Amino acid sequence: MPAPDWSLLLRTPAFETTAFLLGLVTGSFANVCIHRLPRDYEPATGPFAWAIDLWRQAFSVVHPGSHCPSCGCPIRPWDNVPLLSWLLLRGRCRDCGAGIAWRYPAVELANGLLWLALAVTRGPSLATLVSMLLATALLALSLIDLEHQLLPDAITLPGIALGLGASLLPGSVLPPLAAVAAAAGGWVGFALVALAWKKLRHVEALGEGDWKMAAMLGAFFGAERLMLTVLLASASGALVGFGVLLLGRGGWRTKLPLGTFLGAAGLAMVLFGDAILRSYRGLQAAFAGLLLSLGLFGG
Repeated sequence: MPAPDWSLLLRTPAFETTAFLLGLVTGSFANVCIHRLPRDYEPATGPFAWAIDLWRQAFSVVHPGSHCPSCGCPIRPWDNVPLLSWLLLRGRCRDCGAGIAWRYPAVELANGLLWLALAVTRGPSLATLVSMLLATALLALSLIDLEHQLLPDAITLPGIALGLGASLLPGSVLPPLAAVAAAAGGWVGFALVALAWKKLRHVEALGEGDWKMAAMLGAFFGAERLMLTVLLASASGALVGFGVLLLGRGGWRTKLPLGTFLGAAGLAMVLFGDAILRSYRGLQAAFAGLLLSLGLFGG
């Protein structure tokens, strides 16, 4: 007699509703990261600069407590309920009346919907929780890089550790050695491209934040999915760059936030990775078949 699958007991609307509500709360925390990490970023120097930077960034997220950026008044707990408080306050601070950017509820709602989608499609498991946390990290990184051209260590470095740790979970489809190799490959690959571009063109092409984000994606996705993520990000970036040129909003030297495109492509891989991989392999097979039919291989 097969053992009962107790996880089926969690496959109820209550689980999905809980995932959505927790997604809203985590989205609220993501808003704090998006707002504070870039503004409190002061690069340290010395051999342990990365550790000092990581500590400063992490501390800035939790201290001081939530407050209005305009008047500095602490935000009351009942005014800090994700999505609902913004609606009840009509997007304004209770104390000074300053407007609260629509980005705050938008990020909360987007994160809640991401968590809901993963809950519906994947069901309750540790792997689902890991995917939810990755989705939140990618959402935050995308928006920070879009506005500030910065990918904070406080997100990317713990992200690498979480991705590597997830490969140790029971039932993980990515073996630990493959996760380590893909993370290292993402880091080294981006670093080599950046160094080569700087040597040839004498301009910065990829910052170290991009290297770390590639390593994070590699730790979660493995080599093949990382390659597809980079391909999707590059293609979307090229399309946006062409649009910028076409509309006269920039030139060939206009810098685009690669982290934003990597984040968007990473979210697509989190949500639709299996379908994207099947399509890619199907195109590979079709292309190989075309070459064979043209007599380019074999006798």
